[in-house]
Amino acid sequence: MRIYTKQGDGGMTSLIGGERVFKTDERVEAYGTVDELSAFTAQLADLLRPDQTAACYIEQLHHILAQMMSVEALLAIGEGGADQVPPMAPQQVDWLEQQIDAMQAQLRPITSFTLPGGHPAISACHVCRTVCRRAERATLRADFKWGVDEQVKRWLNRLSDYFYQLGRLLTDHYHVEEICWKPE
Repeated sequence: MRIYTKQGDGGMTSLIGGERVFKTDERVEAYGTVDELSAFTAQLADLLRPDQTAACYIEQLHHILAQMMSVEALLAIGEGGADQVPPMAPQQVDWLEQQIDAMQAQLRPITSFTLPGGHPAISACHVCRTVCRRAERATLRADFKWGVDEQVKRWLNRLSDYFYQLGRLLTDHYHVEEICWKPE
């Protein structure tokens, strides 16, 4: 089987269900941005892999990566495709909230925003956070025009919070000074 089909050469692609749309369609932009986030999330897991004490975070990231594929599929639904992809279970949002709450319980409170940096994995968390926010905005644009599963929107919103908290937790994990933003 060839990897290229040539069907997209004219700027069109197919959604789940067979609908042909331009690659600039809001749904394509949304699932494409989640796909980008998936690649950055995998890179974050790879940065953590040499650290055996980070195995629980890698496991969480793999769970998230599996959910991202479901999110991409839900965003790629076109005419006639709604019955081909099951909706996202609310438990996926609950799971993210549990992870965020568990991390929060381990962290000292902050009174200002924190700045990215200090360790490659921490910076990668912030890249994931910002790409996730962009994916959320693209999803909201798709929702406005086409409608999007409510749980997907909630999940993406929580996911950016997850990446922020993971970055803070890794700051402690790697004994890096957390840099707080101070307006000048």
